[in-house]
Amino acid sequence: VQLQASGGGLVQPGGSLRLSCAASGRSFSSYAVGWFRQAPGKEREFVAAIRRSGHTYYADSVKGRFTISRDNAKNTVYLQMNSLKPEDTAVYYCAADQSIIITTIASSQYYDYWGQGTLVTVSS
Repeated sequence: VQLQASGGGLVQPGGSLRLSCAASGRSFSSYAVGWFRQAPGKEREFVAAIRRSGHTYYADSVKGRFTISRDNAKNTVYLQMNSLKPEDTAVYYCAADQSIIITTIASSQYYDYWGQGTLVTVSS
């Protein structure tokens, strides 16, 4: 499966953005999809994920502000980001894998397929 992330940009603190992760290939609905981010000088970190069942998971730092969802008919996963903060500034990556389980869903090393990343900058 190939992934294409989009939707990043410059937004003021308190603003919103919606990222999209579009997938090519069949059986996308059988994949778990995660969003990760990497800020300059920092390691890649987990943001949110959605399993094929529709169950969702969030990092504590984004819980209540970000919402992950999927539209299997469009082979797309979304990350709605509200109340953005400067510390949300990073390159955001989407990733997918068919073998993700609850204990590995927040670990980037278990995802086999990655998109190219989209830059989110939160600044006034």
